[in-house]
Amino acid sequence: MTEKTCAACDCKLDANSIKLKIGGKTVEVCCEDCARKLKETQSFTPAPRGE
Repeated sequence: MTEKTCAACDCKLDANSIKLKIGGKTVEVCCEDCARKLKETQSFTPAPRGE
C-alpha cells in the first residue's frame, strides 16, 4: 500500500489529515499551517512569461 504524504511539506498523513480543493483537485495536508500555505500559494497569480 502506498503511503500518502502532505501536498505542502511531504510529511506522512494520518487520520487527522485535512482535505482541500486546489485548482479543481482535492489534495490532503497534514495541518492547518500547510492548508494556509497552499491557499496563499493558490491565490498568487504569476506574471505572464516574457515580461
